[in-house]
Amino acid sequence: MWIPLVNKLGGTHHGYFLPHEGANHIAYALFTFPSLAAYEEYRAKMALDEECQIAYKFAEDTKCILSYERSFMRPVFK
Repeated sequence: MWIPLVNKLGGTHHGYFLPHEGANHIAYALFTFPSLAAYEEYRAKMALDEECQIAYKFAEDTKCILSYERSFMRPVFK
């Protein structure tokens, strides 16, 4: 549900990634924004967006998200 939502609200969703080996209860969703300010705008829009609220409710109802952690990264090479 989140790939089109992130893209709609100004980001680029790069997909979901699961481990090939090792822990099988962790997945990563990777997305980027042009700037930290654009990400903050996304967060504000997301809180008010009806489709995002439906996605949150789905996650809450199905318990498909066990935990949510954010990390901010920058590329090593440009």
